[in-house]
Amino acid sequence: QVQLVESGGGSVQAGRSLRLSCVASGIIRTVRSMGWYRQAPGKRELVASISSSGSANYAEFVKGRFTISRDNAKNTVYLQMNSLKPEDTNVYYCHAGVVVETTRLYDDYWGQGTQITVSS
Repeated sequence: QVQLVESGGGSVQAGRSLRLSCVASGIIRTVRSMGWYRQAPGKRELVASISSSGSANYAEFVKGRFTISRDNAKNTVYLQMNSLKPEDTNVYYCHAGVVVETTRLYDDYWGQGTQITVSS
């Protein structure tokens, strides 16, 4: 019903930048919160999220380095990652909270994950 497709991952040296993008498509009525998560032991942890009105929330470990933004017309969320550190190495997952057009029900959707590798 709804698909999230991520792009922009890769390998970089410490101190460099990357920009992730994620597009939501399908039978979408409304996209509410969108965001990025990464894998932690036993769970996915929040990296950054943004509401449909543009209110952003960041994990402490990325504040001042990462910026989340979205284009509501394109159902797309971005993550600008600056001053990358080796400890940022991880798989990053896109998330979207979507109200599906046909059912009018809310559900959480995830992308397939994109690998970020930062070398020192």
